[in-house]
Amino acid sequence: MSELRKMLSGEMYNPADPELAERRLRARLLFEELNSISQQDRPRRDRLIRALFGSAGQQIQIESPFHCDYGENIHVGENFFANFGCVILDVAEVRFGDNCMLAPQVGIYTATHPLDPEERRSGREYAKPVTIGNDCWIGGMAVINPGVTLGDNVVVASGAVVTRSYGDNVVLAGNPARVIRTLEVET
Repeated sequence: MSELRKMLSGEMYNPADPELAERRLRARLLFEELNSISQQDRPRRDRLIRALFGSAGQQIQIESPFHCDYGENIHVGENFFANFGCVILDVAEVRFGDNCMLAPQVGIYTATHPLDPEERRSGREYAKPVTIGNDCWIGGMAVINPGVTLGDNVVVASGAVVTRSYGDNVVLAGNPARVIRTLEVET
């Protein structure tokens, strides 16, 4: 099995694999260009985002700087916004529903490492996908850790560190994040 297949299936893989290094370089060149383009050149920025991401809805806005690992494993729905300093480590898939907003310096991480120090020294790692539902707002400097799934209409407070999955209509805060409020939503 190729290192790419291992990576995408959540198995331990070697990130130094030449194919993976080439894919990361492709992403870095794309986001380097994106980060250097004027905000006034929306058509060019949009083309680069679509070349970088695996899929994207019609309305998408990303403020620079933006950084990711591969880009191709990021999938965003309609009306997506990422503010300044967003980092998405998309070793596994990262999926956003519609109407999602990320405040400045949000980190979304799928990459993780073994707990055993001997295994960690091997340089091998693995990843767990992240899924974020519709109508979610992630506050500034919040972190979403590997394997987390958030339901629809979830608000993550600034500085929260989300270490586990949560359902719909909640506000999360703290480190580790916990539910501090349930949202009443009119249907």
